[in-house]
Amino acid sequence: MNLYLRLLMTLLRAWRAPRLTPGDTLERQLRVLPNDLDLNGHMNNGRYLTIIDLMLVEYFVRTGFARTMLRHGWRPMAGGSLISYRRGLQPFEGYTLRFRLDATDSHWNYMRFEFVKGDKVCAAGYMKGAAVARSGLVPNLESYAAMGLPLPAGELPVPVRDWIAAEQGVMRAAW
Repeated sequence: MNLYLRLLMTLLRAWRAPRLTPGDTLERQLRVLPNDLDLNGHMNNGRYLTIIDLMLVEYFVRTGFARTMLRHGWRPMAGGSLISYRRGLQPFEGYTLRFRLDATDSHWNYMRFEFVKGDKVCAAGYMKGAAVARSGLVPNLESYAAMGLPLPAGELPVPVRDWIAAEQGVMRAAW
């Protein structure tokens, strides 16, 4: 992550902000900065995912997951992302970023995100992440229990199931 000032501001805000429960939506009003731009003069496609990393940091701190990971010696690990871009974000343009835990399976947490300008979705998608110990991925039953929380119930949303199937196909086709 190369946005150290934004990371510092995110951590300071998260430590002072009210606690979140997994599944709560985190909304943040943001602005496209000059260092977010690509050669076409709009927000760079990679920057969207970097901003998502910052939201994930805030979400981890505010839900208590960061403290639990530190206490157990676990590390956060991203397992992939799926994003669709629909409208560009221009220099200094304001936008809303919505972010929430949408689903879990045995090891992965699927986070839904949306970049919204007015009533238009500019980009949307999912990222998946897990806690990892020296022995490998930490089962979600264990990580949620360590936070004193039940594992969120529910079916995987159709887009997540489709993404998992596509991901398996991509990995089978890898050289």
